This record gives sequence, structure tokens and C-alpha cells, in this order.
Amino acid sequence: MSSAHSPTFPRFQLGKQLRELREHARLTTEDVGLQLDCSPSTISRMEGGKVGIRRSTLERLLEIYEVTDQEQIDTLVVLARQGKTRGWFARYGDLPASYSRYIGLESSAAEMRDYEALVVPGMLQTEEYTRALLAASTGESDETVEAHVKARRERQNLLTREDQPLQLIAVLDESVIRRSIGGADVMRSQLKHLADMGRARNVTVQILPFSGGAYAGMAGSFAILKFQDAPSVVYAEAMTGDIYPAADDVQRYADVFENLRAAALSPLESIKMIEDSSN
Repeated sequence: MSSAHSPTFPRFQLGKQLRELREHARLTTEDVGLQLDCSPSTISRMEGGKVGIRRSTLERLLEIYEVTDQEQIDTLVVLARQGKTRGWFARYGDLPASYSRYIGLESSAAEMRDYEALVVPGMLQTEEYTRALLAASTGESDETVEAHVKARRERQNLLTREDQPLQLIAVLDESVIRRSIGGADVMRSQLKHLADMGRARNVTVQILPFSGGAYAGMAGSFAILKFQDAPSVVYAEAMTGDIYPAADDVQRYADVFENLRAAALSPLESIKMIEDSSN
């Protein structure tokens, strides 16, 4: 199964449309929960794309929202069916829920804008770097670490797929290339890989130097996913990470990202700094 196939994006699209239908009907999640005999939080989870939706439940929701357009109904039924499939990442063990949703959405993204304050972006990590990072931070068994390494490697296939490879723009704090993870050899190999990937046609890497002082992104790492036929979303990394689909949230992070890019070194200057750091 390819990482390009994931139930997360159809769930996300379905949930967004169901929320719009509910709001158009001027109903609250409490109103709908009473009619479906479920909690308001269950309705919110459906609308957030966090769970799959049975066809019978979907049909009942569409009755409540008085949806009669057959083409719209058919489209939503297809999304519900696609959203009930098993994600490719499930075979790599129990990943955190918000992270699983993120990499599921990532599979359908056309562009990723990623700001990292502490470590090399997962899309650009070598296996050895990933392994050292996970071994140090998760306290998981060797088997679990290896499963996560394989999942990350499969994610990276998005950058090299023949049909519209993912466009990646990564802004990294200088500390990312200065912090030694896994020892000198692992870090040297990682920096070489980072510089090489920075030369790929669909990858841009920029370093935010220490000399720039304080800047807008110091609150933490985040990624913005852009889609061809759907609104962008933001994944902000805190202790557990979360996904923000609201337009105001996305625009706020997009503004921060552009300010970070403006403060960062150019791609060519960044590659030079990375290569100098590896020597």
C-alpha cells in the first residue's frame, strides 16, 4: 500500500462539509447529538475528521440537515466509504492520534511549509538520525523505534513520487544543524543529506541564523499543508501536537512563516552553512 492512500483526507473533507451543513441548518452539536442519541463530542469528532462515519449514520445526518441533492449525497457517501479504510501508517504500530491524522493529511498535500526549531524535519531525516532521535526521546522498545523509522521513511517517498512530488519549503533554526544527535558520524551524514535535498527541484531549505536575534516563530515548530482542492491546515507541535483547520489559524501561521523566510538566509547561503557545519 502506498503512502499516497490514506483515509484521513476524505474524513477531513467529509467532516468539513458536515459541519457546514449543520451550521447552515442552524443546529448545534448538542441538537444533532440528541437526534442521533450520541454526545456532542461525538459530532465534533466526526466533523473534525477524527473518526470514520458509518453509512447509516451519514444518511441520518443528511436527513437531519434536509439534504436532498442526490449528487451531493453520492459525493458524501463516497467520502464516508473512503474514510472507513485502514490507513497505510496503521501497520507501523500505535502512533499518536494527532500525528496519525497529520501524516494522513500529508499524503494528500501538494505543498508543505515546515518550520523546525529543534530537529531536522522528518521528511529530510536520514534513517540513522531518526533512529537516534526516537531512541533518545521516546523510551520505546527497539521494535517500536524501528517501526517508526520505517513509517518516516515511507513518508519521505512523497518527495520523490513521479506524479506531482510534494513541494517542501523548510525553514530551520540554526540550532537544528548545530545540535549533535546520534554522534558525529550520524550528524555528518545527516547534514550532507540535508544539503543534498536542499538542491532538489521540489525542496527549499533555509536556515534562520542565531545572528538574527528574536523572531516570530520562537513559540514552537509547525507545518502548513496546502491541498489542491481543499483549504490548508496547520499542524502545531506542542507536547502532543494538534491540527488547526480554521482559516484564521492558518493565515496567522502563514504570516509567521513568511516572516521567518524573510529573516532566514537564502537557500544557497543556507546550503553553504549546512556544508560548513558538516566539516
